[in-house]
Amino acid sequence: MVLWWYPRKRNENSEGKDMSELRKDPIVGRWVIISTERGKRPADFIHREKLKPSKLGHLCPFCEGNEDKTPPEIYALRNPDTRPNSPGWQVRVVANKFPALRLGGDSGRREVGMFDMMNGIGAHEVIIESPDHGKTLTDFDLPHLKKVLSVYKERSLDLKKNQRLKYILLFKNYGQDAGASLEHSHSQLIATSIIPKRIKEKLQGAKRYFGYKQRCIFCDIIHQEIDYGVRIIGVSHDFVAMAPFAARFPFEVWILPRRHSPDFDRSSNEELRGLGKILRSILRRLSQVLNNPSYNFVLHVAPNRSPRRGYWQTIDKDYHWHLEIMPRIVKTGGFEWGTGFYINPTPPEEAATYLRELEEERPLVDSK
Repeated sequence: MVLWWYPRKRNENSEGKDMSELRKDPIVGRWVIISTERGKRPADFIHREKLKPSKLGHLCPFCEGNEDKTPPEIYALRNPDTRPNSPGWQVRVVANKFPALRLGGDSGRREVGMFDMMNGIGAHEVIIESPDHGKTLTDFDLPHLKKVLSVYKERSLDLKKNQRLKYILLFKNYGQDAGASLEHSHSQLIATSIIPKRIKEKLQGAKRYFGYKQRCIFCDIIHQEIDYGVRIIGVSHDFVAMAPFAARFPFEVWILPRRHSPDFDRSSNEELRGLGKILRSILRRLSQVLNNPSYNFVLHVAPNRSPRRGYWQTIDKDYHWHLEIMPRIVKTGGFEWGTGFYINPTPPEEAATYLRELEEERPLVDSK
């Protein structure tokens, strides 16, 4: 089965292509400046040679054999007959040594004059994706990548049992420019006792759209983008990868499941495998086009639901989980911080074309 198929392309309004554009994100209402006059291509973002990962496993706390250098493992996929906190693991989860939030204690919400504050209740975990110090997500074979994603799923399901935790964010920082402090391939999970503001904006935007049209806005975006084709990078049986219409960053990519679901942790084993395949391909394409850039990816899901008075009744119908990949190839400056606008010097249609048409990755045939 071929992973990618390419929809026919429809022409969009081409007026004003010689000047910058303002584009509105239909979900959160954020405006983005697409600075077509700057017109940056992939080579314009490559400023230096990227260093290859070192092999200093004896110094790395995430390497196999150094299990005593991390907090005790919370969860692990292990080889048979191996013990916790010892060699023989395939994917390992530990508490962050310097956690942003902790599970113990109570919220202690209180007022300080006109201000509100509360204790930092939550969880902060590190998913060590492989015992091999030199491998990244682009190097993993599909069975191993599926194992990493299955650990994401299992940790999410486990933490959802704690009703104090309202939101679970899974994310990855790759490279120094993206905030990674250790080069050994890992991702992180932070669970919070409140729903973050940016998540609320997405949830509220999806709810407004559903109230107006009785349809999921993400599903409508998927259908329209497949129909138009200009921002599509690839489509598989279960997933679509595209450059969003109001992309905040050059070469920003969204991966969305074609089956409507608000929760990543409801994904089937086959869907996890399909996500691994499309994610690996996108990351390889970005690496090829942008010379192994630093990036962040974030898994956006619905919050942990607990039925109560005023409970959001439509969230299962109006929200749609998705993964956002953001290469860190431009700096955020004063204008962005001061206004909330983002300036993107590469139109998403051009970024999608570069990524879609890479010959090295085509055709990509599904294999066991």
